[in-house]
Amino acid sequence: MSSKDLSELSNEELLAKIKKSKTANIYDAAILGILIGIAAYSSIKNGFGFLTFLPLIYLPTLLKIKQEIKS
Repeated sequence: MSSKDLSELSNEELLAKIKKSKTANIYDAAILGILIGIAAYSSIKNGFGFLTFLPLIYLPTLLKIKQEIKS
């Protein structure tokens, strides 16, 4: 969302967006934690494989979401 779009929103709408972004941050942290846990378990149990690198596959998506939230 561009800053032009944000300037057109009311205060209530901006507060709702902030609340959604905080919730999204919590979900993203939980998902990343679960993926890291899966990768660690997989590495210990089976050695290196696809599941070991699963958090790295999710990382670009997470960074894109963070940039959108930050703007």
